[in-house]
Amino acid sequence: MFTRIDHIGIAVEDLDASIALYDEIYDLKLVHRETVEEQGVEAVLLDVGENHVELIAPLGPDTGVAKFLAKKGSGMHHIAYQVEDIESEIARLKASGIVMIDNEPRTGIRGSRVAFLHPKSTGGVLTELTEPAKDHH
Repeated sequence: MFTRIDHIGIAVEDLDASIALYDEIYDLKLVHRETVEEQGVEAVLLDVGENHVELIAPLGPDTGVAKFLAKKGSGMHHIAYQVEDIESEIARLKASGIVMIDNEPRTGIRGSRVAFLHPKSTGGVLTELTEPAKDHH
């Protein structure tokens, strides 16, 4: 079961310029910055109430985010829903006919476990499941 919207992911070309917009102009508090090698991104989280905006910039030209930027430019990349048990959610969604990009969880920002659903199964929206690390609930 989805428990809440965890974050909205925004793909950006220039992470520092985007931080200036979201942190300095929008006044959203920058709470975390991390390189997530497994996903090929540098990511930051900014607080919006109990949720986040996640800004993601590619680490190289062959990453999924770099390909997204080349095709669509900067903008909304994905929506992430928090779950308590990611393996059960993956199994439940697959049984319901949802096509998964990740059949097994992988490592996300702040040690979370994440899995992506294919946009062709979700009305064209790249959707992420995220199970927070136990120390980040």
